[in-house]
Amino acid sequence: MTTAPQQKISPRTPWQVTKNVWWALFVRETLQRTMADRLGWFWLFAQPALIVVVFVVIRAVIMQGVQNIAGAELIPWLIVGLLTFQIYRETTMRSLDSVGTNKQLFSYRQIKPIDPVFVRCFIEGVLNSFILLFFIILSPIVGIWLIPHDPVSALFGWFSIWMIGVGGGLINSVGAILVPEIRKIVPVTIMPLFLISGVLFPLNFLPADLLQYLLLNPLIHGIEYIRAAFFENYQPVKGIDIMYLWYWGLGLLAIGLLLHIRFEQKMKER
Repeated sequence: MTTAPQQKISPRTPWQVTKNVWWALFVRETLQRTMADRLGWFWLFAQPALIVVVFVVIRAVIMQGVQNIAGAELIPWLIVGLLTFQIYRETTMRSLDSVGTNKQLFSYRQIKPIDPVFVRCFIEGVLNSFILLFFIILSPIVGIWLIPHDPVSALFGWFSIWMIGVGGGLINSVGAILVPEIRKIVPVTIMPLFLISGVLFPLNFLPADLLQYLLLNPLIHGIEYIRAAFFENYQPVKGIDIMYLWYWGLGLLAIGLLLHIRFEQKMKER
């Protein structure tokens, strides 16, 4: 009796292994992010809307009435700024615990500490892009014009802000394991960064001597670039340079990758 020849199973390439790992982590993290409670999807879109309402009220009270920005209406101007800052904040903040919460998975040699960080950053990019798209689609219905006049530049600026968030997330994920106090320090820095990034108030009225120091903040360059892409007549702050944001983004990415290579074993052990 002859037996059928057994088929030789070819080994998977490193790229195939990485894709499978990322897909499994993507499904796991997405379910945790959106299905943590019954209203997960609702709050995903409702929370940004509530934040916009709160800040419109705050600005109206402080400025004694809702005033338009030169070249743009107040509410669309605020929405663009808030959502742009949000994709940076969520990307870099949710990476803090990405290594610690997936530590049990590192017993599998195919999974490295950098994998859940990349996956979380990707998920935040996708979810926040859907939120922006939701606001754009909803805006004509509620009487707000939020359709970008230069969609290509808007997408480029949006990707640039997400990229700098990924770089910050890579660094934070390593720091949170090596120095646990960073988990408390990073959230404290978000509000000051929010205030000096021109999200709530325009920066054009500030003195040039002060503005030159604020422009060291790369987020200003990204937020103003995206606003200029959304509103045709909007005049961004003088000195905006999207390449400056890219220098920061690429620098943070390089530092984050180097830290993960250097401390990979320590992150697995702690």
